[in-house]
Parts: sequence; C-alpha cells; structure tokens
Amino acid sequence: MTMKAGTEATLLVHKDTRGGVLTCREGLSFWGGVDPDTGVIIDTHHPDHGASLAGRIVLMPTSRGSCSGSGVLLQLARNGQAPAALVFREPEDILTLGAIISARLFDRPIAVLRLPAEIYEALSRAGEAEIKGDTLHFSGRQIELSRPESRGLALSPRDRDMLEGKDGAARQLAMEVLCLMAAAQGAKELIDVSRAHIDGCILAHDANLDFAEKMDELGAKTVIPTTINAISVDRENWQGQGVPVEFGGKASRLADAYVNMGARPTFTCAPYLLDDVPEEDEAIGWSESNAVIYANSVLGARTEKHPDYLDLFVAITGRAPNTGVYLAENRKPVCEVRVAVPAAFDDALWPMLGWLAGARSPAGIPVLTGLEHLSLTPDDLKALCAAFGTTSAAPMVHVRGHTPEGDLPLAADAGLLEITLDDLRQLWREFNAGDDRIDLVAIGSPHASLAETRRFAELLDGRHCHDGLRTIVTVGRNTLAGMQAGGIVDRLQAAGVQVLPDLCWCSITEPVFPRDAAVIMTNSGKYAHYGKGLTGRNMRFGSLEDCAEAALTGRLKPGLPSWLTEGR
Repeated sequence: MTMKAGTEATLLVHKDTRGGVLTCREGLSFWGGVDPDTGVIIDTHHPDHGASLAGRIVLMPTSRGSCSGSGVLLQLARNGQAPAALVFREPEDILTLGAIISARLFDRPIAVLRLPAEIYEALSRAGEAEIKGDTLHFSGRQIELSRPESRGLALSPRDRDMLEGKDGAARQLAMEVLCLMAAAQGAKELIDVSRAHIDGCILAHDANLDFAEKMDELGAKTVIPTTINAISVDRENWQGQGVPVEFGGKASRLADAYVNMGARPTFTCAPYLLDDVPEEDEAIGWSESNAVIYANSVLGARTEKHPDYLDLFVAITGRAPNTGVYLAENRKPVCEVRVAVPAAFDDALWPMLGWLAGARSPAGIPVLTGLEHLSLTPDDLKALCAAFGTTSAAPMVHVRGHTPEGDLPLAADAGLLEITLDDLRQLWREFNAGDDRIDLVAIGSPHASLAETRRFAELLDGRHCHDGLRTIVTVGRNTLAGMQAGGIVDRLQAAGVQVLPDLCWCSITEPVFPRDAAVIMTNSGKYAHYGKGLTGRNMRFGSLEDCAEAALTGRLKPGLPSWLTEGR
C-alpha cells in the first residue's frame, strides 16, 4: 500500500537508512539527556532512561531542553553512535539543525523526518523501518516524503549576495543553512536581529571545538553585538586549579575561537544580567534555553530558541528566519496552568513551578495563573524560566500579573491544567533522592545574580562552611565585578565559599568539581534535573536558605519542608 502524505510527511534531512524503531514517550534534551559518546539516555527523569538511541529509528513528539542538543547529535554522528533517523510529530529545530551541520560540514548525514500524527502513531507500532530515497517504508506501507523548498523564500539583495558567496565562504554557508532552516520552519522571509548570544562554547565534546575552529578558519566574523555563554574553564585561572592541560587548552581554544570571530568574552549563561539588556519587542538572536525563555517571557524581547551553531550563523549575518515567537500571533498561550499556591513558601517554589509548568505544557506556551497576588523578584522569574526550559520545548512562559504579555488572551482551543500541592510534594521527593549528608553545595545554575550572592553571604552571616564540604558559586564576569566592588567576594571567601567565573554547573568538570563529592545540594531546578545524568551523583534540592544551612552543617533534613506539609 502506498500513501501520499503531501507536504505533511516531510524529509528534512536525507539519508538512506534502516533500523529498529524506538519510540520515546516524551521529548528529550540531547544535551544533559544523552551520553554524547554512547547514545544512551542519561536523563534520570526521562521515562526511557537507559535506552540506547544508536542505530535506531528514534521517534519523539519533539525535542526539549537545551539548545546544545545540536552539538551532542553532531558528536554522536562523528563517533558512529547517532540514531539511524530522527522522526518528529511536531515542529523541531535543535536536532534538525544538528543533522544539517553534521551532513554539510562533516559528511555525517542523519535522516530527519516530520510526520503527521496518524503516520507517526502507525510508525511507533512498527518493529523496524527503512528510508530509501524519498520514501518511508514500514509494516508494508510506503509513505512518500516531501522536502522543504527554500526557493520561494523572500530574500533581500544583501541576503542574495551572501548566499552567492560575495561576502565570503563563512557567510555563504551561514545563509545556506539559514535558508534551509527557514524552509523547514515554514518561514517566508528572514528578518534583521539586533544582537546575538552564542551557546555552543562548552567543551562537552570535541564537535563543538571542531565546528568553531572550522568556522574561524573560514573567516567568520560577527556583524551584530554578540555575547558568549559560559565556558568549561575559568579562562584566566584554570592552570592553577588542577585542570588537565589538554582539556584546559581545548576549552580555551574553543572560547578564543568565538572571541576571535567577534563575540564579547562575557562567558555567562545569564546574558540578561549584563548591563545592556534587550528591550521589549526587540528582535534578537539568542541561544541558551534559559536565556531565551527569560528574554521572551520577562524582558518581552523576541527570539526563537536558536540551536547551537545556528546562533553563530545568526551572529555573522544579522539575520534569522521570521517564524515562531518572532511573530506576535505565535506568542499567545495555548493553555492555562492554574497554580494552587501554598499558604506559606520559600524561594524553592519558583523552580518547582517552572519544572511542573513545562511538564504540563511540553510543546506549547502556557500562562501560569493563581500567582497574581504575589510579589516575584527577577531571581524568582529567572529560576522559574530555567527550570521550565528543562521540561518544555516552548521558548517562553507567561505569568499572569508578572510578565509583559501575561494578559494576552488564550488561544481559542486552550486547555486548563493544574499544579496542586500534591504535585509539588511529589516533585520535591523526586528532586531529593540523595542522602541527608551533603558533600557539595552548588549555586549558580544559571549564573547567580548579584542579589543572589549578596543574600547567600547574608545567610551565612560570617560563619564558616562545614569542614569537608565544598561550596561553590558560579557567576559571570559582570556579576563578579559587582561582587568584588561590594565586598561580597571577600565575605564568601572568608566563609570558605569558592567563587568561580566563566564556567557554570552545566560545564564544570573534575577536579574543579570535587571528585569525592557523592551528594550535591542545589537551589536550581535546572541542575536538580540534569545533575544526576551529568555527574553520576545524587541530588538534593531546596531554597537558598536550605543551601546555606547545608553549607554550614553538612546536612539537609529529610522529608518535606514545613511549607509543603500544609493540610497533611
């Protein structure tokens, strides 16, 4: 039987291939969720934890989480552990871009398909499948696949010059890929963006370094103001921190390649903490999931969640596909998530709400309600946005009464979902699988703000951290300068706290990360989610005050906090 699916069944990246079918029950962040060397799912919160993607026809509704998944896919392709094909039911950019780069720059193609729901569901029940030419074969069915067509894309004369190579090989490649992505996304044109933020600068694998140095050798140069994410070392001090010379050298080369291409050496995963932040309705080209979500949700700026590598192409052309949340009609909430707020709570509530909101709305933009009567700080919203990005693919979240577009009307078919006290209790238990004894307190995922570091110093109140326990705060250089000027660094160091710039908990490695630490305490929902998979250590989670108490005593009390025992 042959079924013609028209433009709905789409072959985004071609490769003739076959393999057994693996259907993931949820979307997956390849960064922090898949081992880049083996292809095994390491996200301990994912229902398919432990499954191998290597050589399989992998189905998932869409990806989620980190923009860095594109780099993980490239690394898997280069070491022969990639899926045979990726099949999505909904729009997806991050892994699609990774497959495009893998094919065009490294001759390691990975097939990528997007299928309508009926065909996707039928394929999910098949034992194996084959892609041959423009046809998908499974269970006796043949599905004709269309390919995105970029020839109808409206391009400016400047775009055409870049596309024809008149502005060098790097911009020609960038424009070719931008046009391919625009076609895959259904965009009709490219738009100007005013600034960029580059995420692919962590040495999580050699693919990131090879891509950056290849683009640097091609002569890539940014044309708009561009900031750079946290890196894998304290750039100026790693030689004295026991970091292996080979690793430190590669991490420095990766950072330096982007700086040489024109990025400012900001080295922060929280560019919204810098002095010059985007304005409401400003079109920008950011990567890094938490930064994208904060920019859209809290600042009211406009940016897609650009995959790693595409962020550089945006930076060196100043252009991006005019699609997704660049368009006002796509910023409306698709569901309402009504929150049952505890009578009393602490700042641990906000990352938990973000994580649960993302789980409730894994692909669409939600609006959180029930919080209108509360006061939220920028750090509360920062924590919420970062945790939301671990469980949802959406590039923003509205909070009614607190974010610029929180009062946008709901979509006509919007659903109503809830977050209850029982949901919060269950997540607390999930985030707190580690022992009561704490070996490491981790603050700064995303990078801690000046206000957070000041508050942490106040909570320690001149006391010294517990013997045998390490407490580390990671910050951006801009925040570090403010901490130094305000005496906060001195206060924290006197208490036995190590303050590290440039790197963050998504990139820290041994020996800067203590080798003998078995249980990590954090106030970050993002790190509580990814930490076990990244480090192999057990996690504990709580408020900033809980972290200070753990730092001073070396322990965190078992069980629920008092504010979650209400009504029990």
